[in-house]
Amino acid sequence: MPNQTSRRQFLAQSIAASAALRVGRLAWGRGDKIILGEGDHRYEWVPDWLTPPSSIKYGDTHGLVQDSHGRIYLCHTVHPTSECPDGVCVFDEHGKFITSWGPQFRNGSHGLDLRKEGDTEYLYHCDINRRLFCKTTLDGKVLWEQGLPKEAGVYGEKDPFIPTNTAFSPNGDFYIVDGYGSNWIHQYDIKGNWIRTFGGPGKDPGKVQQPHGVWLDSRGKEPLLAVADRANRRIQYFTLDGKHHSFVTAGMRLPCDFDIRGHEMLVPDLESVVTILDGHNKVVVQLGDGAPSDLRNHPRSDFIPGKFIHPHDAMYLRNGDILVAEWVPIGRVTLLKRAR
Repeated sequence: MPNQTSRRQFLAQSIAASAALRVGRLAWGRGDKIILGEGDHRYEWVPDWLTPPSSIKYGDTHGLVQDSHGRIYLCHTVHPTSECPDGVCVFDEHGKFITSWGPQFRNGSHGLDLRKEGDTEYLYHCDINRRLFCKTTLDGKVLWEQGLPKEAGVYGEKDPFIPTNTAFSPNGDFYIVDGYGSNWIHQYDIKGNWIRTFGGPGKDPGKVQQPHGVWLDSRGKEPLLAVADRANRRIQYFTLDGKHHSFVTAGMRLPCDFDIRGHEMLVPDLESVVTILDGHNKVVVQLGDGAPSDLRNHPRSDFIPGKFIHPHDAMYLRNGDILVAEWVPIGRVTLLKRAR
């Protein structure tokens, strides 16, 4: 799989650098607590906040969303030793396990996004194993699913389609990024009909390499599509009709996805840090910097409190706390609780 090549390269670089001095640490102890950040952006590190029952063992913990009732949905690839095959776990807003579903997402559960359409909320999934994206109800009923968009006319016989995340336009359209496949971005209407395709592999403006995450950024004068152009180590902005707009490179290592609260953008970064950007996309703070990290395949006992390994998704909870899911094969979900 194309994404595995870049991941292996990334891990090799991290291991080679693991003997280097860890720098840029923004963590300090207060009693038994670890506080990350500074000023108005200080958070208490609360490890393993979302813990499933013993019948479920996490695989790579990939995507997070919260619905209007406060329920939290986590998707993961499911560990090979897990008794339960479900790829989606549901928790209440206090982190208590409610239920699980979605055995079909085992090994592939990756992108997870939520949208309210009328009075009803739906989940949009990207499955990197079955190479499709789909829409479900909040209890897992599949409404439709789609694979490679042949109508785009950009895929040859051997060109893979491996969708990774979804973003939503104000007019009802949605966008799918082919982050682990052939580096295209596809736009669809609310019924799932293909509209256009843009992007494509490269480093030039308008081109992307591993467009892993995508988000509708409405903080500016006009809504723009923010793409986590991960292998190019940047955020790339597009207009909603697919034209290149601008880049953000400051503070970016391997950006994975986004969330927005007020004028600030949250960016989980696979290279061991979570970054918060202000309304002008300037770095406000970088949290839990664990780079360089070679701990992906280590037991949980080797994980370092206050240090991230590979943040894959992050979101603001309704109360302003931050939840971070990491790309580690035994899963890790950390709560960053606002320090008061």
